[in-house]
Amino acid sequence: MVARLIVSLDVVSLAGQLISCRSVTPADDGAMALLAETLASLGFRTERVDRGPEGSKTPNLFARMGEGGPHLCFAGHTDVVPPGDNWRHDPFGAQRVDGMLYGRGVADMKGGIAAFIAAVASLKAERALTGAVSLLITGDEEGPALYGTKAVLPWMMEQGHRPDFCLLGEPTNPDRLGQVIKVGRRGSLNAEITVEGVQGHVAYPHLADNPIHRLLSILSELTARVLDEGNVHFAPSSLQVVSVDVGNSASNVIPGKATARLNIRFNTEHRGEDLVKWINEVAARHANKVRLEASISGEAFLTEPGDAVEALSRVVARHTGLVPKLDTGGGTSDARFIAHYCPVAEFGLVGATMHKADECVAIADLQALVLIYRDFLEAFGL
Repeated sequence: MVARLIVSLDVVSLAGQLISCRSVTPADDGAMALLAETLASLGFRTERVDRGPEGSKTPNLFARMGEGGPHLCFAGHTDVVPPGDNWRHDPFGAQRVDGMLYGRGVADMKGGIAAFIAAVASLKAERALTGAVSLLITGDEEGPALYGTKAVLPWMMEQGHRPDFCLLGEPTNPDRLGQVIKVGRRGSLNAEITVEGVQGHVAYPHLADNPIHRLLSILSELTARVLDEGNVHFAPSSLQVVSVDVGNSASNVIPGKATARLNIRFNTEHRGEDLVKWINEVAARHANKVRLEASISGEAFLTEPGDAVEALSRVVARHTGLVPKLDTGGGTSDARFIAHYCPVAEFGLVGATMHKADECVAIADLQALVLIYRDFLEAFGL
């Protein structure tokens, strides 16, 4: 690791203060106020852009410094998943033990937010920044994700805040800082198929219509199809049946209804609405009374490697000694919303402990991430 670090804002201290905010989604517990105060002290103009139903609005913060271009936006979330049990260290205590910083959300992704702010502070301590830098921080990434990033982006466009590029600070690295930059994500589709039949006695099947048999035929056809072979940036799409339910406790009764739930993680060879149409067509071939409820939580997207991604890769390699893999695997993130407005890539800390008991990051990695973000700011032209 490169040892250079101009300290104008203590990244470990800021990360610790964020960890101490018990912002278990949808709670905020002062996280946004802490960030707004910190960013304002650096010269950012900050604005709360809370969205959602009255009485339960999602906390969102937008901050910007500078005008014109280039405009780099950093996106992140302060909400965290519940801590759960079996922690050796206080999940909200931000304890430093043997070179590690412990706390719920330190990897996913309060540490990344702290590192970016510290990077801006470090660069600003040397000289005035050119162009514009902004932050889009939400408190609704680990929750339904309805009134967070997805809702703030249209407001940003209306206010003239369209970025040239967005860097999302998710913990992209599996085991070691520098392994992975995310340049895309698979889409995700959830579907529930309900087949209505006619209940009856198993001894008189001619008087009944078994919905399980029809549902099994539907699932057999769906799972038999090879959706695709993948492409240069994506693994093959995958359909997984996650539940089959009939609610029948009797051994001599044909049930009147059967339901199955499935998920498809799909690549850029597909669009969500086309997959929903296909499921509907298959279901209609095997059942007269069938109902499909489907939701697309995000479409597949890819940020084609260009100047910004290449610059980020060079900076990561310089500070870690690793050439990062440009990857599209894993689950979904708020990048699925950002991709509709500007190119986006993701790079952050090591995520091996995220959502686990004793979530932690190496303090050395946290400090190295400040350097990576700082040098990327310069490479981007700020």
